[in-house]
Amino acid sequence: MRLLFLLLLVAVCANCGIFDGFGQKIKDAFGKIKTALNTTALNRIHEKFKKFGEKLRDKLTLSPERKARLHALLKRIVNIKKDHVSKDGDSIVEINHKSKVGELLFQSDIALTESQAEEILEGVIEEVEGNRTKRQAFRDFRYPRTLWSDGVNYFFDPNTDPEIRRIFRKGVELWEKDTCIDFRMNSRARNRIRLFRENGCWSYVGNLNRLQDLSLGRGCESVAIAAHEIGHALGFFHTQSRHDRDEFITFNPHNVKPDWLDQFTKETTKTNDNYGITYDYGSIMHYGTTSASMNGKPTMVPNDPKYSETLGSPFISFYELLMLNKHYGCLEKCDPDTSAKCEMGGFPHPRDCSKCICPSGYGGRLCNEKPAGCGTELEATAEYKTLFDESREYVQAPVGSRIEVKIADLSRGLAVDGCSYWGVEIKTHADQRLTGYRFCAPEDVGVTLVSNYHIVPIITYNRFYATQVKLQYRIVSGGYDVVSTPLPEVPTSAPVKPNPNCTDRPECPGLIARRNLCNLSYVKTELKRKLCPVSCGLC
Repeated sequence: MRLLFLLLLVAVCANCGIFDGFGQKIKDAFGKIKTALNTTALNRIHEKFKKFGEKLRDKLTLSPERKARLHALLKRIVNIKKDHVSKDGDSIVEINHKSKVGELLFQSDIALTESQAEEILEGVIEEVEGNRTKRQAFRDFRYPRTLWSDGVNYFFDPNTDPEIRRIFRKGVELWEKDTCIDFRMNSRARNRIRLFRENGCWSYVGNLNRLQDLSLGRGCESVAIAAHEIGHALGFFHTQSRHDRDEFITFNPHNVKPDWLDQFTKETTKTNDNYGITYDYGSIMHYGTTSASMNGKPTMVPNDPKYSETLGSPFISFYELLMLNKHYGCLEKCDPDTSAKCEMGGFPHPRDCSKCICPSGYGGRLCNEKPAGCGTELEATAEYKTLFDESREYVQAPVGSRIEVKIADLSRGLAVDGCSYWGVEIKTHADQRLTGYRFCAPEDVGVTLVSNYHIVPIITYNRFYATQVKLQYRIVSGGYDVVSTPLPEVPTSAPVKPNPNCTDRPECPGLIARRNLCNLSYVKTELKRKLCPVSCGLC
């Protein structure tokens, strides 16, 4: 891990001419932020990292099975020519690489404390020795002290200009408005964040219960980047570091810069509690598919290849909001008996329990309406219809029907990881809480999606200028069931003893009625067994 190797080396040798071997820009970068990074205590674990580093890289080498899987996935990815817009970089990884600060940080933008470094080291050792214990996303041994239980205190360093302050406040608003977490200006509180403008975009993780820094330097002047770094300060690590990430993405070590390889380690369940919430490719805390690439080719390939352009999202996902609300106990503020009865998987708003926080594409107090400002409801038929989409639309068909959506044309926009400058999001999953597929490249023309639900929200967005998407849509055969699946017959050759420990969870009837859970091929058997073992015949 580069942060730890470099900083440990600095702590031991800073007075011995160690910087003579580094470039002047790295010397300057370290000189500016060294007071914000805890380096002196890390020398004690330097030798351990040195010992396990090579073994860890060997551990990340793909097995023959995963190589074959990667090869098959790469064949299904649309080959897109990426645009380069900003000379400072179009992602946090690029910005921090160009500013030279990425070499000093963990996973390019995380400043680690000594205890966090020890946690990661422990995970490295367990990873290498193959005895990883089941631990979980941002709950280390200091939890709940890592929470901002009384709200987040912050202040602006004098070197921050009005624009960067405005951007930071916008990022704050995105988290604050849909959680119970309050942010306030307070430069004298014991635990507080100093926003300053140094090299790169970076933050500490969680509440350190002291002064801690968050940098939005040159190139970081976007609300999405501010929200990402604030996400770290609230307690999030990167999504691609989740302990279960291999079930959702396939790591491609062949395209990774050699000095970045050990940055793709996974969290353990000790530091990574996902609260039973599934992986979302559209998380704002997820890096892009070509992050840390040495050749511009993918370093992370989603196991659902149509999500390739979604990785590196500029938007906070619904599932991230749900996770943060659970992590901070916000959901406990609403009495389930008297709170809003949310539809489409929404949940009561902790600031007003009579209304709901809804997945993207849905609105109203109960998530059973179109969002405010959404376009017209479009009815799908058996014949193709054409949609020239410039905002948000809502394609629907009779309950039980499937809808096919085909990209007929995309205006020439900007194709970068995460479609952060512009794009169209098409939500075709049965689980409408998930981020939909996002597209922003002309090479996507011809891509066809088939829904697993009778409603398909379509959302277009842009940061700079008007863009237009031409879509075709129609009803297709092969509708999904909307009634409960009958229980499988049990052979009568021998009596079956009931298993008292095998029971359906309370949400099971709804999952079967609305989603036909037991017959969804893309849902793993293990998950079906956890949710509906009786109804799905998996006891």
